[in-house]
Amino acid sequence: MICVACVEENKGCECEHEKPVKELALEASENSSFLHSVINMVGMLIGLGQLSMPYAVESGGWMSIFLLIFFGILTTYTSHILGNCIRRNPKSKSYSDIGYSAFGRHGRLITSLFIYLEIFMALVSYTISLHDNISAAFPATFSNHGHFPAAKLTAVAVAIALPSLWIRDLSSISFLSSGGILMSAIIFGSVVYTAVFGGVIDDGRIPVLRLGNIPTVSGIYLFSFGGHIVFPNLYTSMKDPSKFTKVSIVSFATVTALYTALAMTGAKMFGPSVNSQITLSLPKHLLVTKIALWATVLTPMTKYALEFAPLAIQLERSLPSTMSDRTKLLARGLTGSSLLLVILALALTVPYFGYVLSLSGSLVSVTIAVTLPAAFYLKICWDGMSKFTRVANLGFVVLGCVLGVLGSFESSKLLVKELIRVHGG
Repeated sequence: MICVACVEENKGCECEHEKPVKELALEASENSSFLHSVINMVGMLIGLGQLSMPYAVESGGWMSIFLLIFFGILTTYTSHILGNCIRRNPKSKSYSDIGYSAFGRHGRLITSLFIYLEIFMALVSYTISLHDNISAAFPATFSNHGHFPAAKLTAVAVAIALPSLWIRDLSSISFLSSGGILMSAIIFGSVVYTAVFGGVIDDGRIPVLRLGNIPTVSGIYLFSFGGHIVFPNLYTSMKDPSKFTKVSIVSFATVTALYTALAMTGAKMFGPSVNSQITLSLPKHLLVTKIALWATVLTPMTKYALEFAPLAIQLERSLPSTMSDRTKLLARGLTGSSLLLVILALALTVPYFGYVLSLSGSLVSVTIAVTLPAAFYLKICWDGMSKFTRVANLGFVVLGCVLGVLGSFESSKLLVKELIRVHGG
């Protein structure tokens, strides 16, 4: 675990602090304006989750949209209190630093564990999405008479992305993250265009509420709001950190509005037939659908290097200092390639995007975005809190734990049931 200055200069880190490198992407000179910070935060939040918004509404019922809005408000608040934790202890520069400030080495260990778990789950989710959308982008290739199954083309796409895992200088791959908002805008625009001009007949036969599905739906919603790992770095990169709360409000309001519009539009168009990824429900004959599919295919291929960077640099850190740079690069590349191939095999074995996304949200995102921020805030700022604030944050910790347990259990149960059904076990 090393600091960003050392990463950028490709040097070993001699700093006393430790932090997972995923948190370091935004840690730069303190020159980010309000608008730049908003764009960064929106870019962090928007991702795979938006693809499943209509599916989540179909699963939870129309009333679950209020749950989406509630989680948007709740995660805005937990972003705000992370800023308060940094103000109370300015030495904290990252999410894991806040964990250390609150609970010592155990706090840092727990936060690091969840950060790396999130990376792994995200890589699996990206690969499943890549497989599903590349299949839809080349439907003729995978007909019954074809000889080139989707799994092989997915493997080819992953192989094309493999060389990016060998790049050691993070500045060489940081530009890959800039396309996130553009890809999201393309997907959102495709759905809106289809709703207005695509000739799709409304099929909004969705119940008001499906209470039994709320735990799994909560996981999908929270996955879509789980960018809190890098928020402390965004805070420290701002020209005026006192505006961090306003940045959070504007960013989360923007993302929540986009999610809500996408959820309602997609669910109303396709109803019970909506896919777990909205791009797979769009009419196949439309050009805009092909654009959306390719935008979704390209997104994972640009994310692999960025997601793998924390694990890669931690690996280099653990290698003997006597080892040459060339040998370290070889170890890094081979490890990354092997890990991605394992993830590819796992993604092809469990190609159930909606269930995996829900499990990721319930197992990881709810902890990162709700439970830990509230726990950190209680521990660090207890003395300055009102009684109401203490009770509210204790409630958020309990809520996060309940949602995490119930959501993980239900998502795992559905995933196992689907695996048994498909493989006939």
